[in-house]
This record gives sequence, structure tokens and C-alpha cells, in this order.
Amino acid sequence: MLGISPFGLFHTAISLIALAAGVVAFWRYREIAMSTMAGRLFVWLTVGSCITGLFIFRHGGFGKPHALAVITLVVLALAAFAERKAPFGRISPYIATVAYSLTFFFHFIPGFTETLTRVPVGQPWASGPDDPRLAMLIGAAFVVFLMGVVFQVLRMRTRSRVAGTVATGNPG
Repeated sequence: MLGISPFGLFHTAISLIALAAGVVAFWRYREIAMSTMAGRLFVWLTVGSCITGLFIFRHGGFGKPHALAVITLVVLALAAFAERKAPFGRISPYIATVAYSLTFFFHFIPGFTETLTRVPVGQPWASGPDDPRLAMLIGAAFVVFLMGVVFQVLRMRTRSRVAGTVATGNPG
């Protein structure tokens, strides 16, 4: 019906569950972090989504979706490293938060592309991966990502200032 293989369906299911876990993490904790079950579920299912995606060749050989999978894995590794080891000092938590959020946004690029080039069946909304309407939709999702990152960073800064005030006794 939608031209999706059983393996593609498995890949899609993993991706959708990862997105749901990301939404739960954002809703409950206002961020994705490995310290929460929702965050860990998001990260590991995103890894699974990337790995399974590397074996899907709908449009021929290695292409942009495969490159995005590799980039996503690198960004996830950076986020986890920044969260666990704090290699960037005081900005490590910010780097981890922005990187995890970026991988959440990355889900929407193939998600929108694959879905909207297939549905509605018989007359898909987008003519192909390079359809300008698709680019506008992904661009809008990127704006939402940027707004979310600004919200998260401002929230983190406020929390760290309050914690610094309480910890040091300085009025701030």
C-alpha cells in the first residue's frame, strides 16, 4: 500500500517510539538526558533507528538519509560525552542539551520526507525529497527546534543562577 518493506516498517516503528520518548522527555523534564528513562529510551531507539536506516536503500545507494544517520550518531555521541564527562567545562550541559535536541529535530527530516512523498496514497503531498513545500515544512520544524533550544538554554541559565545564589549566598 505505502511501498514499505517489513524492515522499513520495523525501522519506522523504532523511530516513532524514539520520537514519543523524546516528547515525554521534553514534556516531563524539559530536556532529553540520559539520566531519565525517557531520555535513555530516546537515545537508544534513535541509535537503532540510525543503524536500521543505514540498511534501507529506497533511492539507490548511500545517500543523504544515510549521511544524516551517521551525523545523528556523531551528534548523539557528542551529547552523551558532554553529559557524562563534562569535557567543555561549564558549557557541557548546554552542549548536551542542544545536541540531544538537534537529534530530535533530525528525526523530522526523513520522517516528513518519507511520509509526505507516500501519502495520500496515489497523490502524495510532496513530489519528492527536493519538493520546495517539503523544504518549507522542514524549515518550519527547524524554527521550532531553535525556539525550543532557546527556551531550554534560558531555563538552564536561570536554574544555574538560582543554584549559584543559594550555594554561595550571593544575591546574584
